[in-house]
Amino acid sequence: MSEEHPARVAARASQAAASGKRKDEWLALFAENGVVEDPVGPSGFDPEGKGHHGREAISRFYDMTIANTDKLEFLVDDVLVCGDECVNIGTIRTTLGGNVIDAEGVFVYRVDDAGRIASLRAFWEVERAMATVRPATEEARG
Repeated sequence: MSEEHPARVAARASQAAASGKRKDEWLALFAENGVVEDPVGPSGFDPEGKGHHGREAISRFYDMTIANTDKLEFLVDDVLVCGDECVNIGTIRTTLGGNVIDAEGVFVYRVDDAGRIASLRAFWEVERAMATVRPATEEARG
């Protein structure tokens, strides 16, 4: 049996650390010069749309986003691997301030030779996600 693809392993580890709110574990998955673009392009998290480069900037991104969530779930419908990358197709469900928001998208993880995340690019639409805002139920808060 062949070894599992390194990008798939890194993506799963990233999702587990983020949903578990384990910042140090999540940051350690990234290459020193890694980059996060979430979402790709200009946004409230990245007004210039150039991404968060290096662990220090990625740490600030974590503090602006993941740290402020009540709950974060990765609902992955499919994973495709090619070269040193994998694509996760699905939804990131965020519970925040008594509301649930679903960001449907494509999430691309590229790893370096050591299996560390060289880039994480999240393709999702802010307006589309905001259209899903709804009150959290007791089950969603669980």
